[in-house]
Amino acid sequence: MRLLLPNLELVKTIAKPSPTKIVLLVIDGLGGLPNPQTGKTELETANTPNLDQLATKAICGLIDPVSPGITPGSAPGHLALFGYNPLSFNIGRGVLEAIGIDFDLESGDVAARGNFCTVDEVGLVTDRRAGRISTDKCAELCQLLDGLVIENVKIFVCPVKEHRFIVVFRGEGLDSDISDSDPQQTGVAPRIITALNPQASRTASIASQFIAQAKATLAKHHPANMVLLRGFSQRPQFPTMGEIYKLKPVAITSYPMYRGLAKLVGMEVLETGTSIEDEFVTLKRNYANYDFFFFHIKGTDSAGEDGDFDRKVRIIEQVDSALSKLMSLEPDVLVVTGDHSTPALLRGHSWHPVPILLYSKWCRPDRVSEFSESACASGGLGRFPATQIMLLAMANALKLNKFGA
Repeated sequence: MRLLLPNLELVKTIAKPSPTKIVLLVIDGLGGLPNPQTGKTELETANTPNLDQLATKAICGLIDPVSPGITPGSAPGHLALFGYNPLSFNIGRGVLEAIGIDFDLESGDVAARGNFCTVDEVGLVTDRRAGRISTDKCAELCQLLDGLVIENVKIFVCPVKEHRFIVVFRGEGLDSDISDSDPQQTGVAPRIITALNPQASRTASIASQFIAQAKATLAKHHPANMVLLRGFSQRPQFPTMGEIYKLKPVAITSYPMYRGLAKLVGMEVLETGTSIEDEFVTLKRNYANYDFFFFHIKGTDSAGEDGDFDRKVRIIEQVDSALSKLMSLEPDVLVVTGDHSTPALLRGHSWHPVPILLYSKWCRPDRVSEFSESACASGGLGRFPATQIMLLAMANALKLNKFGA
């Protein structure tokens, strides 16, 4: 039986502050598909003694980030983990990337996430990520495009990481309701940007002119000889996790998009290094100062998108090896899951449900003895919407009052 989505106004009335601590460990793109040669997914292939041992003390299950059969983007997947219905609280990728690098978005700005990409002589995309060029190279190319003015609209182009950058359009009368140019596949031409409502026609035209100028400027900069834009958006206003859950939340993530998302829902964002070990050090140093920790691991998703099964396995094993550092802090509640599945066999996000375990002093352990897709399918939590995770974590942390008389 599927549960109803949580009513955030109701949660506000029953949430209460307490000294207990919740850690939400998100292994991005965790779910996978079986390797045809072994019949095992990346998670099932990885040697994970610590996660398996934890599963024996926890209650496990599978989550749907949006809905069965729906492939989620990173933003909807994470919003669901934080308890926000992604169908109601939708955020464009551009805004997330911009906030993630601390770009000062103004009212009326339209932001888009960009990829430097490779196109062939006939204009077909051969690599959406331009071979994952270095961040230094990205910054160099962004300087070539930054500062353009088209129809009295100023255009800012700023590096994010590797091949990723942001474009911010600033001027009067802009509307973010325009389509993406990124086809999100290779072997096809970039899409033509179109207005999704009549008021957005001018913005679509300006974005198209920017892309045309970028193409001319980058022509001799192979493999980064073209740009792809997606996630055109303007900054929304969300209720914060502090307001809803009475928490003091913090994010430990090195990747800009997730830093932006954390800020939008009211988390403080800590500076940390790029390695898994760096993030665990940051957690330990700051553990006394907060009661909710969003701890994000990006490498698994990148490996899945690259189709690198073995690298995804290795990163899962690195997380498992470092898990003892987290457990030594004795969190009152630990949730381990992912925002979506990214099977290496598909080289992208997928609709497959994601394994989850929830450990606390007050959980009711099931008979699951390993942390994997197949084992969690028989877990005591069953299969349920990811939006329910926060309520379960709050309940196990004894942070919810009784509902009703």
